[in-house]
Amino acid sequence: MSTLVLIPARMASTRLPGKPLADIAGAPMIVHVARRASESGLGRVVVATDTQEVADAVRQHGFEAVMTGAHHQSGSDRIFQALQSLDPVGQVETIVNVQGDLPTIEPELIRASVAPLEEAAVDIATLGVEITRDEERVNPNVVKIVGSPLSASRLRALYFTRATAPWGDGPLYHHIGLYAYRRSALERFVSLAPSTLEQRERLEQLRALEGGMRIDAEIVSSVPLGVDTPEDLERARTMLAS
Repeated sequence: MSTLVLIPARMASTRLPGKPLADIAGAPMIVHVARRASESGLGRVVVATDTQEVADAVRQHGFEAVMTGAHHQSGSDRIFQALQSLDPVGQVETIVNVQGDLPTIEPELIRASVAPLEEAAVDIATLGVEITRDEERVNPNVVKIVGSPLSASRLRALYFTRATAPWGDGPLYHHIGLYAYRRSALERFVSLAPSTLEQRERLEQLRALEGGMRIDAEIVSSVPLGVDTPEDLERARTMLAS
């Protein structure tokens, strides 16, 4: 298939160590993410991990895993190694990077992430949601997309920031860190050195913009729960138990 869905998973989380294997409703969190990715119907789904225990758990639940190095600084580097291992001859055209800490993500959101690649000029596609809660407008942990509207459901990203932006009347958009890359775009992205604004904002996607790459965002209706803390984990357990 021309689309490969990769789920990077590492055990060394700062705030919630070992979270890929955290039990949620009788299965490891990473397995729930693989299930959701499979239900999207986009293509082959593989977990990319540096830990044999994670790979074993994924395979025991009927999904595919590939081992990657422990030295990677980002999920993008990890999925690029996985891509080279899984598809050395270059048949895969589109790579979807689904974070391994999104156990409740809707398959429809994963499908929506590839829609902007319908436009040939787009290098990387991602997702956004209109912010409706005032506290999220000023929360630096809620990353905002600053972009030019292309339609009612799509933006061309001009910048990503933790600040409240843009200024003035109008909607603000919460960035969901799920990416769909053209193969050539992923190859170029991982070859770039960390950029000035990326390091300042601590947002990897700014490396692509500073490198002259185009990112478009599909606007969707909900933000998936990212599990970063023990409290998030309990929320996910409650949601999936019901």
